[in-house]
Amino acid sequence: MESVKTYQKVNKAEESSNFSISKMEDIYTKRNGEVDEPHRHNYYTVLIVNQGKGQHNIDFNTYELTNHQVFFVAPGQVHQVMEAEKSFGYAMTFSNQFLIENSIRLSFIDSLNLFNNYGQSPPLTPTKEKFDTIAHYSNQIFKLFRSDANMKLLSIGAYLKLLLIECNNICSINPIESDVDTTGDNLIRKFKKAVEAHYKEEHSSSFYANALHITPDHLNRTVKAKIGKTAKDYIQARIITEAKRLLFFTDATNKEIAYALGFNEPGNFSAFFKKHTQLSPSSFKKKEQKS
Repeated sequence: MESVKTYQKVNKAEESSNFSISKMEDIYTKRNGEVDEPHRHNYYTVLIVNQGKGQHNIDFNTYELTNHQVFFVAPGQVHQVMEAEKSFGYAMTFSNQFLIENSIRLSFIDSLNLFNNYGQSPPLTPTKEKFDTIAHYSNQIFKLFRSDANMKLLSIGAYLKLLLIECNNICSINPIESDVDTTGDNLIRKFKKAVEAHYKEEHSSSFYANALHITPDHLNRTVKAKIGKTAKDYIQARIITEAKRLLFFTDATNKEIAYALGFNEPGNFSAFFKKHTQLSPSSFKKKEQKS
């Protein structure tokens, strides 16, 4: 069974490194303008695009690549940057280990509305004033990364946190106000973790509500308030994204995928997939292979 290419290392040049930042224009030159194949990372990626033209595909959703954008790609997401011409900006990558080593709690990252590991991942399009602030933080991070400054990784971590807070505050839903976790934030984090662990076997929101020792109504109200969709919608989006990845990046049959994702019958999987994408699994695969 073939699979999508996965990058394990944050920085190929330094295997022990948990952070890296490169200029997008340098990456373009190094690749001679050739487009990389769709791939995924086991770490976080942030693209700060000062100038760009083309498109960015993230989990089968296509976004225009243009000026003054910020993209966030979560670990596990499949993406591909397709530049029509040389882009200018920064590509930043970092792991959970970097966050831990530089006093950034994982709960902080989880509380942000920036990294969605499936579903829609549109770029931020800040005003010029706000983009200039983000670009300033990026420039400082790049300078520090290339320097021999004392405690440079701690300084990079501080600037990274400021950059992420600035980006998160642009989001309209659930802007963070402090590092203090609320009950709702804790519940969302536990819900997401449970979905990631069990979505292939358990598709009902009531299962997750029971696992979290709350009522389904409480779970739905909290999820809707925090992320703008119901618990059921969230679970189904996770299943659909995984189905798309398996259809496109492996040679598994519809029957194999159906059983792998917890459907009793292939026909049930096909009906579910078509309901959410308006395409049959086979039609989706043919469409994506042609594009």
